[in-house]
Amino acid sequence: MNKYFISKQNGIKRNVINSLVSIGLIFLLLLVSSEPINVKAADNQTYTQQFQNSTTSLSGKSVEANMYFTEMDYWDVKKLTFNFNYQISQLANIQTSDITVSLNGVKFYSFRPGDKTGFQTEKINVPLDLLSGSNKLTISGQILNKADKNNYKLQQTPANWLTIGNGSNVNFEYQLKEAENTVRSFYAHFSGQDTIAYQRSKVITANNPTTTELTASMIALSGESRIITTENDQIPVLQAKNTKANENNYMMVIAQYDNLPKDLKKQIDPNSLKKQALIKTYYTDHKYYLIVTAKSGSLLKKAARFVANEELMKETDKSSEYVGNSTDTYTSSLQDNNGRHFLTTESDQIQGAGHRETSYLVQIPNDESNADGSQIKLHFNYSNNLNFNRSLVTVYVNNTIIGSKKLTKANVNNDTLTLKFPKGLSLGNSFTVRVAFDLEMKDQDTSDNADTPWASVNSDSKVLVKSERSNDLLFTNYPTMFISDETYNDIAVITPKKLDENDFKSLTNIFNLIGNFAKSNTGTIKFYDKIPSKSVLKNSNVIVLGTPNNNPMIKELNPNLYFKYSNNFDRIVSNEKLSIEKDYGKQIGTAQLIRSPYNDRRGMLVVTGVNSFDTYVATSQINFQKNVQQFSGDAIVVDMNNAHYSYRFKKNKAIDKSLETKRTFSKNSQLILYLGLALIVILLIGMAVILTLRKQARLNGGNKDGKQ
Repeated sequence: MNKYFISKQNGIKRNVINSLVSIGLIFLLLLVSSEPINVKAADNQTYTQQFQNSTTSLSGKSVEANMYFTEMDYWDVKKLTFNFNYQISQLANIQTSDITVSLNGVKFYSFRPGDKTGFQTEKINVPLDLLSGSNKLTISGQILNKADKNNYKLQQTPANWLTIGNGSNVNFEYQLKEAENTVRSFYAHFSGQDTIAYQRSKVITANNPTTTELTASMIALSGESRIITTENDQIPVLQAKNTKANENNYMMVIAQYDNLPKDLKKQIDPNSLKKQALIKTYYTDHKYYLIVTAKSGSLLKKAARFVANEELMKETDKSSEYVGNSTDTYTSSLQDNNGRHFLTTESDQIQGAGHRETSYLVQIPNDESNADGSQIKLHFNYSNNLNFNRSLVTVYVNNTIIGSKKLTKANVNNDTLTLKFPKGLSLGNSFTVRVAFDLEMKDQDTSDNADTPWASVNSDSKVLVKSERSNDLLFTNYPTMFISDETYNDIAVITPKKLDENDFKSLTNIFNLIGNFAKSNTGTIKFYDKIPSKSVLKNSNVIVLGTPNNNPMIKELNPNLYFKYSNNFDRIVSNEKLSIEKDYGKQIGTAQLIRSPYNDRRGMLVVTGVNSFDTYVATSQINFQKNVQQFSGDAIVVDMNNAHYSYRFKKNKAIDKSLETKRTFSKNSQLILYLGLALIVILLIGMAVILTLRKQARLNGGNKDGKQ
């Protein structure tokens, strides 16, 4: 009986255990078969963020410099290291010189420079509790010369200096936070500095994209390019069939519904696309997708403009967003009116005795350049315990001093300084305004308060920039000739009918730089896979990409090219600038800025080679601003070894010759006025002389005749 009951109990236990196992297996299968919402990224990531500052030398006993960096909001930072690359004067006294590091206004580390010549690096652990999204890292300190026995603070000389090397950086060690199932979260990860640098982001379009799908893809790419802060990274555009298209974590797929990949098409209810486009997240198999689709081409482009708007994407805290014809997608404008650029949004205070500086970056529209007549209006105040015989403020534009003013006790609470920029000063599209205070105290040797003296630059300080649209048909003005009011300026792109992998690389290169310059998504881009009408060619800024065999527009433009093709279009031939061996001419690509044969007030960019790879190689020199800045001519030649050369052919560089004539007249209007007045005076004097001579002749003639 006991054995029976024991056996029965054991059987019951086995049945219960088997049942529990079965239930567990079923539950596990359900978990496996269900679609995950979040995808976990790998742990222990590292990312080094280089500072944008170039090598900078700071002079004076007291030195200070600011550097800026950002933290991605999807990082769980475990460690942050500041790698400070610097050099100090060989005459510095390392026993009395010191450097202090602050983050967001809080000091956390001080050290004495090493007794070394040349550059040295200090590795500094940064307290994580001081970290925020946007961060200001301040280097301050004193670099003192060899001391004598009486006073360690010698007079300021040019030998008191600190040079900050351009190799300074911050290194993040972090874990990625899981992406949430929202458009906002996808966009943050997709656009993240580390994601782009490690090539985890892709824009994917259809296998054989229509011109509308190409247009939408390039609008989206341009929107991403404008927020990329590094000079070496870009997001590639690929066809869905490309083997690399699904290799990485974050993929933005832009295609009309009928052309979507099958697995993504299943995620969309076609009935929801009757009169609207859809932007939808889809996460599966450790991959993140953002599907941008519509049934009509116009709605697909509308959705692409939504994607190209950083503000809208960051505000969309849901997994799907529908975009209709009435949806507002345009980018807001943050530009100041009439060229006004405020230096700071709040009072900027600096503290401590000696030479102190603060700096501000001013950006003007990329499609414009500064003209004479710009000025700065500085409003500031300062402490009243200064030695006013020796204290002053100095203003620099980049490294050019534009003026100084002595500080006075009467104006401590409300001082102003208005300075005009020197004539002919070239500013580029961005420049730095440096405000330097020399704050000297009567009892400076005995004072031990680091917070005084002080000075502050007030928020109503501003720069008034006079600017004008660039009018040069040269690579020094590329790509601003395709930009107007900081957006695309009626761009028509003529491509081969069938695009290969190299063609997509070429388009990525071209629109990476154009997007970096376009601050708004409201302009027009339109693609053509055949020669468009004469009206389009006349009224558009045209980009032509391809070979003579796959793009008939190349053959039509051949007589206008600086580097022309042979009669059978199998090679590029010699010209007055370059002798080209026949086989070498089959292995080079060219990028040429020619005057449009359809409108002499517009230019054209023609990128071409005998094959698509040579065409792609040519675009490798116009993909980043640092590359295109090397070239000052209107034609670039790149060979298979990536050797590149620049040439200038046109004598008159103006895009619009009549506009150039008007500007020349305007710039010299005062001189012309003076010349005109001088000419009038000369004429009056001449007439007076003539009248006097005639009168004298009559008088002399009357005497001879005996008449009175």
